[in-house]
Order: sequence, then structure tokens, then C-alpha cells
Amino acid sequence: MGKQRKTIQSLAKRFQVTKNGKVIKLKDSKNHFNAKSTGSQKRNRRSDLTLAAVDAKVIRQII
Repeated sequence: MGKQRKTIQSLAKRFQVTKNGKVIKLKDSKNHFNAKSTGSQKRNRRSDLTLAAVDAKVIRQII
């Protein structure tokens, strides 16, 4: 058996793997300086992004 890779913690905090194996990227810019952004910008930040299959494969190996 080969060596097991270490988890890259900076990426593990930004991505989540769902029960079905999809990779979700949590949107950034939600915590600070939100008063000056418009309502539509705030609404767009609420929903998370689902990664494409090619990108998800790479992220799953790293996490």
C-alpha cells in the first residue's frame, strides 16, 4: 500500500463533500463589510456552488 496523503486544511475548510459524493464550494465574502453591498449581492452569496465532475475529482483526492 502507498502512503496516504495529508489533508490540505485550507481546502478542506472551503469545500464539503455531500453524501452522494458531490463537492460543494462554500461562497466567500459573507462575514465582513456586508453593509455596503446591495441586496442582490447578499442574496447571491447565500447559495453554495456545486463543482463540475472534473474539478470535484481533484478536490476529493486532496481532501
